[in-house]
Amino acid sequence: MKIQIINGPNLNLLGVREKSIYGDTGFEPYLEELHKRYPAVRIDYYQSNVEGELINKLHEIGFNYDGVVLNAGAYTHTSVAIADAIAGINTPVIEVHISNVYKREEFRHHSMLAASCKGVIAGFGLDSYRLAIEHILTINNI
Repeated sequence: MKIQIINGPNLNLLGVREKSIYGDTGFEPYLEELHKRYPAVRIDYYQSNVEGELINKLHEIGFNYDGVVLNAGAYTHTSVAIADAIAGINTPVIEVHISNVYKREEFRHHSMLAASCKGVIAGFGLDSYRLAIEHILTINNI
């Protein structure tokens, strides 16, 4: 079982950036918790602030992983290119958001990616990633 977590722009600043929205924990410590919780699952992690690099990663893993957990950050609301990349691969993608985007600015209420994704999880803090992994395990009968 292989799951790829992909984080987009500014998510490298978790634990430092806007703690009232994103919390005070960086992603790496949380990733360690996920590895401990799911020792039989290979969970790979990738983060980039560059749209094209996120697309390249989706192309690279999109035919040989069991699932992708994608937090595309602000690209969620703007990127037709990432939506097309998701639509073009076989691996199911779960869109995640740490904050409840529907309690935030109006422009965050629309996702360009959601229609190409298996589902969307938002508003559960970093636990949104775990919930997405649980779904991927379920659809793969694990």
